[in-house]
Amino acid sequence: MDLFGDEYIDNNLVFCSSNGRPMVSQVINRAFNKLIKENGLPHVVFHSLRHSSITYKLKLNGGDMKSVQGDLGHAQVKMVADVYSHIIDEDRCINAQRLEEAFYSLKAPAPPTASTTATADEKPAENLNNDAATILKLLQNPETAALLKQLVNAI
Repeated sequence: MDLFGDEYIDNNLVFCSSNGRPMVSQVINRAFNKLIKENGLPHVVFHSLRHSSITYKLKLNGGDMKSVQGDLGHAQVKMVADVYSHIIDEDRCINAQRLEEAFYSLKAPAPPTASTTATADEKPAENLNNDAATILKLLQNPETAALLKQLVNAI
């Protein structure tokens, strides 16, 4: 950058030539393939790093496509949804399975023992607090919240 002074063109690129101009893709691919070979890594194309990054972002943020769209620079959320919706579908299946395990377990609750029996005033309040906490926790995930809303509307 200092070498070219005023002739340096800052295009805000991740990879650029020494004068700031875009780098030819073959240069990037050659360097990337050399890095893979020298480190004994599995062969992948450079663009797959972008897809991996997006996949992990969607998984880590619970499927918030709008925030990922902003990171990617796409004008429309639809682009993210069209290309990466399979990731969200996997998470929806996991969420449904967790919901089923939590609420529709086939295990019958253990009968209360004398030591765990509470007064009439204590037990309902405790159950209400536990239920409310569980529902609030589930609603923190947008996919689970949407699923719960669908279930409520279906009833």
